[in-house]
Amino acid sequence: MARSAQSTSNIRLVALASTVGTTVEWYDFFLYGTVAGLVFAKLFFPKEDPLIGTLLAYVTFAVGFLARTVGAILFGHFGDRIGRKRMLVLTLLIMGVGTFLIGFLPTYAEIGVGAAVLLLVLRIVQGIGLGGEWGGAVLMAAEHASDEDRGFYASWPQIGVPAGLALGTVATALLNLGGPDFFFSYGWRIGFFASAVLVAIGIYIRMKIMETPLFEQAQRSDEIVAVPLGELFRGYWKNVILGCGIRYIEGVGFNTYGVFIIAFLVGTMKYPRIEVLNSVTIASIIMIFFIPFWGRLSDRIGRRKVFGGGVIATALLAYPAFWLMQQGPGWAWLAIAVPFGIAYAAVYGPEASLFSELFDTKVRYTGISFVYQFSGIFASGLTPIIATALVAKAGGTPWLVAGYMVFASAVSFISLISMRRFYMRVPGEDAAARLESAVTAG
Repeated sequence: MARSAQSTSNIRLVALASTVGTTVEWYDFFLYGTVAGLVFAKLFFPKEDPLIGTLLAYVTFAVGFLARTVGAILFGHFGDRIGRKRMLVLTLLIMGVGTFLIGFLPTYAEIGVGAAVLLLVLRIVQGIGLGGEWGGAVLMAAEHASDEDRGFYASWPQIGVPAGLALGTVATALLNLGGPDFFFSYGWRIGFFASAVLVAIGIYIRMKIMETPLFEQAQRSDEIVAVPLGELFRGYWKNVILGCGIRYIEGVGFNTYGVFIIAFLVGTMKYPRIEVLNSVTIASIIMIFFIPFWGRLSDRIGRRKVFGGGVIATALLAYPAFWLMQQGPGWAWLAIAVPFGIAYAAVYGPEASLFSELFDTKVRYTGISFVYQFSGIFASGLTPIIATALVAKAGGTPWLVAGYMVFASAVSFISLISMRRFYMRVPGEDAAARLESAVTAG
């Protein structure tokens, strides 16, 4: 019983450390996404055409997702070669430095096109850091957890996404209180400067956790491979392809309700910026509680059932949500809270454990990082661009965007069903690691 209590305490510390770290990382990343549609289109790009400025701002947003794939391959390689923990500290530091420096950037009015170039470079730095962050944080929790509660604890790092988004939107809303002149001149920079404090806290906590027992078991068994990426595509290419398809609606859903919707409701619908930011914040807070709920349920009834239910719910709610948004700013919070805070959480909650169980330990860091980040290029990074173009094509209405969400849901659901043939569970692997650890300790 004492050993069991100690094990429970350890996994909770690991899960907490992963959650705090991902919260910091996603605060940095989504602070950029939130500010991109509100500020960067005006301050860093030519002002002759507002639509072009917004699209260019979102292009730099999308480039971050390309850089995340590079980070996934780079840190996935070393995470599978030398360990998960070391990569977590390094990725957090890289992400934090990139975000902090964005706060110092000169604008287009001051140095011309150089401002956009510098912004793009720092966005790439952000993306590289975040590319290795998610996979490592998820595996620290998933590989420490038992088979019975892997879905629950692996969902904890996922909480960092809505928590980081909530912090980013809250920071933006608070800085807006100083008025438009303050916000567009200096206020938006404060949010980026604040990341330095959050990064310091995250690194401090992560230094206290240990390497995962599954990776240590792989080292003892001499299962470490020289080139994890090559091994991944030799033995797991079907899982990689289907994993990218499964994540399609997750990326589209988040970046529609969490990023694009802010610029759409403020710019097209002319709703008050503060009310829109508050609506996204409310949905994010709701999601914080539903992500572990759905993660726990996935331990009880299965990952695919919970994930698939979330995909169907997201598709069914797309048109009603956009219709409700157009009934006035007072309805926007409800139109975002239900599909984003609850239905989307059913997709995102079990996703970490679902992906972790697709690959063996020797390629798991590389595998889940690549699937998550590479699919993010088209599922996440392009979504604000596609949605903005669809609204313009539809004369300012969001119906084509809703249709795009239904299409993405269909792709994900078909991929989820197809994965039944290749789905890989590893229930005995962590049990064997824990048994060996107990024998050695005894």
